[in-house]
Amino acid sequence: MPTSRREFLNNSTKIAAAGLSGFGYSPLQARRSQNANEKIVVALVGAKGRGFGALENALKIAGVECAALCDIDDEVLTRRAADTEKIQGKAPKLYKDYRRMMDDKSIDAVIIGTPDHWHCLPFVAACEAGKDIYVEKPLANSIAECDLMVAATRKYNRVVQVGQQQRSGTHWMKALDMVRQGKFGKLRKVNVWANFMYGIGQPIVPDSPVPPGVDFAMWLGPAPERTFNKSHFHGSWRMFWDYGGGLMTDWGVHLLDMALWVKDVKDMPLSITASGGNFAYPDHAHQTFDTMSVNYQMPDYVINWENIAGVESGPYGKRYGLAYVCDDATLVINREGWEVIPELSGDRLSYKVPAIPPQPGKSYHQEHTQNFIDCIKSRSEPNCTIENGRLVAACAHAGNIALLTKSQLVWNETKKNFGDNAAANAMITPKYRKPWVLPKV
Repeated sequence: MPTSRREFLNNSTKIAAAGLSGFGYSPLQARRSQNANEKIVVALVGAKGRGFGALENALKIAGVECAALCDIDDEVLTRRAADTEKIQGKAPKLYKDYRRMMDDKSIDAVIIGTPDHWHCLPFVAACEAGKDIYVEKPLANSIAECDLMVAATRKYNRVVQVGQQQRSGTHWMKALDMVRQGKFGKLRKVNVWANFMYGIGQPIVPDSPVPPGVDFAMWLGPAPERTFNKSHFHGSWRMFWDYGGGLMTDWGVHLLDMALWVKDVKDMPLSITASGGNFAYPDHAHQTFDTMSVNYQMPDYVINWENIAGVESGPYGKRYGLAYVCDDATLVINREGWEVIPELSGDRLSYKVPAIPPQPGKSYHQEHTQNFIDCIKSRSEPNCTIENGRLVAACAHAGNIALLTKSQLVWNETKKNFGDNAAANAMITPKYRKPWVLPKV
């Protein structure tokens, strides 16, 4: 962004900031701190699925306008442009290359809803352009990319909300506060599970020509070159290591976040081990694990993750959720609601604490987006900070890495690696395909 628009403010004095334009408030941002009703102009990169869902939520907020959409698929662009115009009465500009979109000085914030392997590059570009960011989870497709995104956020002083919307959920806050306050005794274990049919991917099909209007080379981006196959594309890309991490980094990020938040964890687990494999549906295309268990050793409790793709039943009659196992009761929760199942007392005739029957809940996508917009105006930290997004994504990636390498992992935060585990360390940083280059921050 030109320095005339993004000037560095220090002690209320405007200082010319050539080369440092993203570090502080712009005059426009300073005015927004005083005028909460000023228009916020957003743009979207990756318009097919969750990205457009986040944009729809943003456009429900008064004063928010979409200036641009970016996608590699003409059909998606055309359809989402019509959807956007219907919502706001004004057509957005359309791009197939996010870099051209970042030059638009009117854009204040960027929503990133691309496949996971495409989070890092537009994120860093948005930071450099002085734009705030709502980025879908997981934060990135590798631990090293997550670390780069944290560095870019702090270097350029951006407001970043990671799309882990349970952090904006009041029923999650209420339930977890009860655990934190010791109402059910000491917390000893959190069991986390997610069983979904889509985790097996789509039926295996042969490679085929690239669909008309799709820039497949751009879709691959920094990922290795390959021929087009629809079972690796829209709807199932996350089941392949080059683009995603399966159920572990999809639902795992949402739910592991709640297993860590209950103790306000800021550091990686003491150790991580995993077991599992691909045991079912050989006629479906997926590399990520359809059956998986991961153990996270925390300083004073244990987190256990499980996923069984192709199955949609689970503990307590729920296909996904968490169970906070305490001395006196177990709190069971997911987006639909929560309940408390008490333990019998010593006489086996009464319960240690009263049962709490099922209480309602919801997903909180709208509230999470509202929090992001509010923080753009106030310049406050949002509900899911970039550091939290990085921690939870790193835990999920480490679960996959532990199983891929069949090893116990211990993270060294100082060195940003798994100690002397060469096989695991080789999976921390992706190898970008030319001409794409891993950003330097």
